[in-house]
Amino acid sequence: MARESEFVPLNDAELRAVIGPNSRHVALIEDAFKVLVEAPGGGVSVNGGMRDRADARRVIEDLAKRAALGAEVTEADVRAALGQARGGKGAPGLAAAGVSLPGGKRGAIVPKTKAQAAYVDMLGRCELSFGVGPAGTGKTFLAAAYGASLLRRGQVDRLVITRPAVEAGEKLGFLPGDLNEKVDPYLAPIWEALNDILGAEDVQRRRDKGEIEAAPIAFMRGRTLSHAFVIVDEAQNTSRLQMKMVLTRLGEGARMVVTGDPSQIDLLNPRDSGLAHALRILDGVQGVGILRFAAEDVVRHAMVERIVRAYDADAARSRPTPDLEDAE
Repeated sequence: MARESEFVPLNDAELRAVIGPNSRHVALIEDAFKVLVEAPGGGVSVNGGMRDRADARRVIEDLAKRAALGAEVTEADVRAALGQARGGKGAPGLAAAGVSLPGGKRGAIVPKTKAQAAYVDMLGRCELSFGVGPAGTGKTFLAAAYGASLLRRGQVDRLVITRPAVEAGEKLGFLPGDLNEKVDPYLAPIWEALNDILGAEDVQRRRDKGEIEAAPIAFMRGRTLSHAFVIVDEAQNTSRLQMKMVLTRLGEGARMVVTGDPSQIDLLNPRDSGLAHALRILDGVQGVGILRFAAEDVVRHAMVERIVRAYDADAARSRPTPDLEDAE
């Protein structure tokens, strides 16, 4: 197969993003597609077979577009773009480019995969959204980012975060401190996301004013959540009764996103998971959106995707017939 060269013009910021620290990003692209990438000035030249060049160019252009949007381009972004290119899915972040997410400490927040882009789009369209899938797919971080953007723009009055407070056999009451001190360890991933997006001082100020509220799901009973963006995290560990209760808290002007990983159920009776049940009975209901992330959407360390795939394969081999999840 003939190996030819083509030139991709880039400005300085885009070029830095594509090359990466110590040329790490270029090395990943070259290794993935067996091409040679050089930077003669004003852009990069890509040498290789026609198909390999096309895939490499797709990744380079995606990284350049992320840089142009003001986002920091990391090795995780490169790996995500490589995965999308291998799957023929095109540039991942563009579908959600019109969605305004606040900039974090490392720049604008832009979806890294097609699934993330579809997820952010769904959050804007649906009153009730479900984001389910393995760890590392960004489902909780993007939900927090979207909720923070609504709060910043005054489109909601409050950001309400809730999740089951019992997991792996440890009950909330056993932990020391007041309610916030008991709940905060369970919500660490969301606080990290909000601190990155809004800044720790702004998050604390909004918590003091009641604009950001965190509580166990049990504390949602009897409430009506109006003009709020509600995040129900780790929802695989809700019971069916808890899930019905929290879903029916939605009030006027409110939106809710439910996140969880159905493969990580800590309940004594996994068949009682409210998440699996809700996904089954609410699929197709008007105003409800469901986005299922897969192993290829993992945007953490490359090892995480390989771990997820190994566990998925093991679960597929050991799955009983008929599937217990479908049994009533």
